[in-house]
Formats: sequence, structure tokens, C-alpha cells
Amino acid sequence: QVQLVESGGGLVQAGGSLRLSCAASGRTFSSYTMGWFRQAPGKDREFVGTITWSGSTYYADSMKSRFTISRDNAKNTLYLQMSSLKPEDTAVYYCAARLLGGASAYTSDYHAWGQGTQVTVSS
Repeated sequence: QVQLVESGGGLVQAGGSLRLSCAASGRTFSSYTMGWFRQAPGKDREFVGTITWSGSTYYADSMKSRFTISRDNAKNTLYLQMSSLKPEDTAVYYCAARLLGGASAYTSDYHAWGQGTQVTVSS
């Protein structure tokens, strides 16, 4: 079973940038579809974006112009580059692995989750 550990969260001012990382265990990371989700207090977990094993990326409409997902299969690491951050981006950010299947925006399609990393954007 794959294990995921996020890092890189923190406090940033509005308009700033932040890069999150997600380190994955296991030898088959390159075959997984990986996703980023976020959850703000009192809200449901929200799809941010996903990257397939082949590198195709898909994003939530509200984030596609500001967020970029990438992966380094040699390092078993997933990234989320966030720019032009807004206070409404404040949330716990989670990475997730989909062991079988392509891109998906649904939490139920992902089989493994990290513990999350807090991102706080101050105004």
C-alpha cells in the first residue's frame, strides 16, 4: 500500500506563492494517477487538480490559472505550485493516489491519502 506525506505548507501573504510536495513510498508511483485536494474549515474536501501517469494534468476551473501540478517519478514526488494566492485558498491540502484508473475529480476514486499540510493565506 502506498504511503503519502505532504510538506511545504505554511503562512503566506495574499499574492504570494507556495510549493507543496508529496513524497510517496513504493516502487510503482509512476503508474499512479495522483491528485491534490483541499479542505477548508466547515467545508467538504474540494478537488484541486490531478496528474496522470503520463503527465496529463487537469484542474478545477477556479485554480487552473494559478496552480500547477507536476511529478518527478525518479523521486517518487508530486508537487503543487501555487501562485497569486488568495485568503480563500486557506485550507488543509491533501495529496492522494489513484492506484487504478485515469484522471478523476472524485475523492472516492482515490485509494490512498496523505495526512495533509496546512496552507494559510493572510490578507
